[in-house]
Amino acid sequence: MSQVDTYLKAAERDTTRRSYASALRHFEVEWKGFLPATQEMVARYLADYAASLSMNTLQHRLAALSRWHTTHGFPDPTKATRVRQVMKGIRTLHPAQEKRAKPLQLDVLQRVDAWLQKAAEAEQARGDHAVALRHVRDRALVLLGFWRGFRSDELVRLRIEHVDIARGEGLTCFIPRSKGDRNAEGRTFRCPALSRMCPVSAYESWLAASGLTEGPVFRAIDRWGRIAPEGLVAASIIPLLRRIFAATGLADVAEYSSHSLRRGFAGWANANGWDIKELMEYVGWRDLQSAIRYLDVSPEGLRERFERGLPDAIEKAPEEPVAGKPQFKLIRFPSK
Repeated sequence: MSQVDTYLKAAERDTTRRSYASALRHFEVEWKGFLPATQEMVARYLADYAASLSMNTLQHRLAALSRWHTTHGFPDPTKATRVRQVMKGIRTLHPAQEKRAKPLQLDVLQRVDAWLQKAAEAEQARGDHAVALRHVRDRALVLLGFWRGFRSDELVRLRIEHVDIARGEGLTCFIPRSKGDRNAEGRTFRCPALSRMCPVSAYESWLAASGLTEGPVFRAIDRWGRIAPEGLVAASIIPLLRRIFAATGLADVAEYSSHSLRRGFAGWANANGWDIKELMEYVGWRDLQSAIRYLDVSPEGLRERFERGLPDAIEKAPEEPVAGKPQFKLIRFPSK
């Protein structure tokens, strides 16, 4: 592989490369399409899967086809007017509400944190070091993920050598690359030490229990308590969180995902008076539209706003004569 190929490969994420390859296999193998494709072929492909695939999936398939044609020097059929019109028609005939992860509320976080601490202590007392170690890791992952508003890819990219702790103040971590960092410039994140549910002390407890000094922060742990040399993958975070929430006794765990941590923190910050610009800077959102998608308006708060804006109730006119007040009666005179 030449140096040019090395840099070209490094410019694209492995996950993107794999997902695009999967999309092309679906087009060629399952649908029996041909590359390079014509605009008519792409339009028929979209029409065949319009009712069974989500709009996001169809857009991803188009992006993969577009990349293949551009890379190989062929005209891009996905940009044709006919294809765009087909996509518009699919949106019209198959509208779908965007599914969003259930935000992790602060009281639920407190419940999860308390359960993980007690469970770790109980398993350690029983002599099950592997399970106790897993609980300590999970507590650090949940608390750091919530209070930093991290995505799953940011959590799994954390490395011990990129994390600095200031005793009693907080921690600073550098992530060289993340989903929101399109130009791979890297970004430094800060997280304060807290009096309760502290992500910094949870992180320190994990390092002390694991004995790790370098490499990925969060890793798999086998049944014998052996820690994997490589880090967790982003796809493993959702099932890991759901297992934790189920063990804690939460209902509807399928509604939670890795975005629940980020949405939960955004909702907490918004309810506690954080300015939207301040929140965007802390979490790392580049545009306002991305931030708004994570903020939910509480139905209770919405009702209070409406009630405050309503006029005072109008008093009804008395139906009975008021004592001491002269009453007037209309007298009609006969016409001449």
